[in-house]
Amino acid sequence: MSELSEDKQKDLALLVYVLQIIGFFIGLTWIAGVIINYIKRDEVQGTWVASHFEWQIKTFWVALIGAIIGWVTMFILIGFLILPLVAVWCIYRVVKGLLALNDRKELGTGYF
Repeated sequence: MSELSEDKQKDLALLVYVLQIIGFFIGLTWIAGVIINYIKRDEVQGTWVASHFEWQIKTFWVALIGAIIGWVTMFILIGFLILPLVAVWCIYRVVKGLLALNDRKELGTGYF
């Protein structure tokens, strides 16, 4: 296991946030981002950047589950409410994460 410098760790977290932003237009980049998170997760353990990796992973899985629930419930019209809420929640998480990354701050473990 190689150790990444703090700047490289931060750059990886930034890359994943960018992939998440692009994912609003090209959904597959969300998958690329979470793969990076899982592959590099051990190399950031014990650093402030680790909280960003956990934040990004949680954002991916909750968004995926929310999107599936939204699509499945479209026929009873609830999905039309769920999908925009999931999108707004994702935007919030990406923006909050980017701001914290820029300030070199750790993120909490909650959903907001």
